[in-house]
Amino acid sequence: MNKRLLYLFAVLVFLPLLSLAQERDSTVLNQAFVFWAGSKTQLTYQELASYCAPVFWFSPDEPELKNKEGKDITIPANFPFEPDSGKPVVYYQFRNLLKYKNAVGDVVTKDKTDLNNSVIDISKIAGFDIDYSHYYPNEAGLGGHRHDTEQAQFKVYVERIKHSEGNIYYKLILLQVTAKAHALHWYDNIYNIDTLSTELKLPFNILVEEGKHASCTDINGDGVYTPGYDVNVRTNDAWGMRDIIRTGSLFTADFQSYMAKVRRPQHRVFPPLPDDSPLKEKYSVNGIYSPENAIYELRPMPNPVLAFPDKLLEHDMSGYAERQWPHIKKDTDSRKFFSWFEGDMLIKSFAFNARYDNAWGVSITFPLLILKNVETPLIGGWMVNRIYLQNEKFRDFGYNLLITPSASRFMDPYFAAGVEVVKTVDDIGNIERKTDFVMETGLKFRANVIFSPLKFLSFITDFWGVRIGIKNKGFPLIKNLGYVFEIGAGVW
Repeated sequence: MNKRLLYLFAVLVFLPLLSLAQERDSTVLNQAFVFWAGSKTQLTYQELASYCAPVFWFSPDEPELKNKEGKDITIPANFPFEPDSGKPVVYYQFRNLLKYKNAVGDVVTKDKTDLNNSVIDISKIAGFDIDYSHYYPNEAGLGGHRHDTEQAQFKVYVERIKHSEGNIYYKLILLQVTAKAHALHWYDNIYNIDTLSTELKLPFNILVEEGKHASCTDINGDGVYTPGYDVNVRTNDAWGMRDIIRTGSLFTADFQSYMAKVRRPQHRVFPPLPDDSPLKEKYSVNGIYSPENAIYELRPMPNPVLAFPDKLLEHDMSGYAERQWPHIKKDTDSRKFFSWFEGDMLIKSFAFNARYDNAWGVSITFPLLILKNVETPLIGGWMVNRIYLQNEKFRDFGYNLLITPSASRFMDPYFAAGVEVVKTVDDIGNIERKTDFVMETGLKFRANVIFSPLKFLSFITDFWGVRIGIKNKGFPLIKNLGYVFEIGAGVW
């Protein structure tokens, strides 16, 4: 069982056991993982979205702040085709609801006149996906443009506890947060619940990148991004928080601490927590919730077609907005539940390249377990397979196990080792096969073509790259060196 499934196992097994001892130690459990607890089964969209809504935390130098702080902050903004209340606005949408296999009746009762008043019956669901979109009129820095919509996605488990007197009690438990960064899955900042991390703070804190507005997870609400702690999935590929990109510079491909500015309390924007939220008291002074910080409005995510005739805004919204939501996933069993939890974490990826190694050929790179990527223990990065064919009629064959620190950074080293089989034909037609150990190392350069003049190539894959390496053939002596060049599509 991998690490992610262990996390989920801990949630599904140990948290219910802990809840039996709630009278002795309920504080740690509720503060660490639980958004809400109660006996109500009928919750409106507005209520459910409000219980789980995050804090958005800005850099002190965010251009869209316009030097405002505290109660004066008015971002995230409302979409320009919607009414402006003078307050920050965040948009929500329930992407998926996991309906129990034996549940009878409708899960959702929609109010077509006001989606906020639509009702979800949480007694019939095992969990749900909810997305929070935040919009800004302008994006600054490298590749700046008008209209910028970003997103944070939450997976929430609905726990059912049956008391001895027959009453059923429900809890909304955080499972996973995916903070989107620049519309690329590989860059996602993902935090999976670790039941030992009782320092986790709810409402959950989302750091917003300066100027570019990418979202980043901050589990303990300290305003500082810590790789491996605030993000614990695909850590080397996660974008993190790179405020310096506003200047048009990145300096290095991997995240460095100097890239992110420390957040200050006066630049937080709080969610509109309901009165019965167990999280509200902590941020109240003399009975007033969030007296020093702005509180945003929650609105249902509108259909992108409403942005017409602004095609740029419609395109920007379409990257996140579901046309029809929520989707009801029926017949939920344990296997489907685990599949829902894994979500986009298992990225299936193949790379196809033209190769030159004293002769032209092709190479294919693919996940170690064919359809599932395998991270390198402790150091992060990935172990993948590479097969190449070259020479006349592709008669020569090679296989490598390739290790690289990330799949998506614009520059990375790599190391590969394996075997190569070379066929030779003598003057009388006899075929001889020679097998040698091969070792290769070098640099891989990648580029995301979506926002470039080559974006037409993205129908194959978002990433294209060039590999430049040095290969040795034979063992144990290093005496047969040659250059290797590859160019093609894919992250590896």
